[in-house]
Amino acid sequence: MIKLWTPDTMPKPASRYNQLALAENTTRRLEISGQFGTLPDGRVAEGLAAQLDAALANVDTALAAAGMGRANLMKITVYLTENSPEAVSIYRARRDAWVGDAPAPAATLLIVAGLASPALLVEVDAVAAA
Repeated sequence: MIKLWTPDTMPKPASRYNQLALAENTTRRLEISGQFGTLPDGRVAEGLAAQLDAALANVDTALAAAGMGRANLMKITVYLTENSPEAVSIYRARRDAWVGDAPAPAATLLIVAGLASPALLVEVDAVAAA
């Protein structure tokens, strides 16, 4: 069972995520390597929003391959190459749409100088448990 929450004794999150993710009575832990905004055919999606959607869809595919789903997510880490309020806003909107009504996992957002290729604008890695 995964419990996601932010205790009253901790700072309120800056956006939609939880400060803590606790996996109890689980026997399986899944570490998902960084997923880029790459489409199933190998092409890189165009633009930050499309790359975020593709990277998050790749996380969904990885979860499904392990017999898990978003309810098993404990934490996501997102790396953006653009340091602007607009980029952060796009990230938050796409993440919130992806999480939907489910409890938001713990999350970290990092702004980085670059990724494996200049065409890549985002990378998402995740941890899940079941």
